[in-house]
Amino acid sequence: MRKLSLVLVLGWVSVALAQENKPIAGIGPAGEVVKLHSGFKFTEGPAHDADGNVYFSDIPNNRIHKVDLDGKVSVFLEDTQGANGLMFDGKGRLIACQGKAGKIVAIDVASKKLTVLAEQFEGKPFKGPNDLVIDKQGGVYFTDLPENMVYYVAADGKVSRLIEGAPRPNGVILSPDEKTLIVLPSGSGDVLAYPVDAPGMIGQSEVFCKLEQNPKQPARLGGDGLTVDTKGNFYLTKPSLNAIQVVSPDGKTLGLIYFPEGPANCTFGGKDLKTLYVTAQTSLYTVKMDATGHRFPGR
Repeated sequence: MRKLSLVLVLGWVSVALAQENKPIAGIGPAGEVVKLHSGFKFTEGPAHDADGNVYFSDIPNNRIHKVDLDGKVSVFLEDTQGANGLMFDGKGRLIACQGKAGKIVAIDVASKKLTVLAEQFEGKPFKGPNDLVIDKQGGVYFTDLPENMVYYVAADGKVSRLIEGAPRPNGVILSPDEKTLIVLPSGSGDVLAYPVDAPGMIGQSEVFCKLEQNPKQPARLGGDGLTVDTKGNFYLTKPSLNAIQVVSPDGKTLGLIYFPEGPANCTFGGKDLKTLYVTAQTSLYTVKMDATGHRFPGR
């Protein structure tokens, strides 16, 4: 609890950036980058609930934290088995990728009871579920980064393997119309797009866009997590640039939003979903936006 108190004291601090953020028309930023809370080991997997509260993982500490609409942080769940990617489903459950346990679980927010949705495919356990997105049917697309796979768990529990041999698939998201699945790899600078023919059924991949690169870190080609706004613009984290790359629905890079630490993932939150919450290394950052975040799974 002593560590948590320190985190609370450090909230709401505006930060100076190495590179100035220039607003992107219709997107933002519409304000300064704020270090909302710090003192974590490695933050990941931010997700907003129906009210706009944001939950995020601190993977090495095996915790999920909650940030309420007033910006106050609390521990939501301990012993999370390396929980990483998070997202709320249409029933109000928090769905989590348990990287250490190799499971996709549903967490009842009131009771904190966990229900396993998937833990294996064709008798073989998952090695490290990493990130996920939930469709309108209640199905879960998720990446298994150590195995270079992407899977789909249907609402009835059936598991399908959609992608294999991808270059370390990391982040995953759907377009707002759910007709395109975007996979952000950490092992390549090419962001991939897959047409969704039906829930859990995808076509051949195409390169959606290329990630901006840091010439001082040529080996770090890929990205991490991502989110999307209501107009279909994607927000791709690029840790080696300490930035989020904003890309239009047709794959055109619109600009970069810089942060003091390398971002691992992001989501929109707050009452109006017009604040970007960014998990970056030891901290959670926020920045007001003109854009509005898309709410999955269309609740």
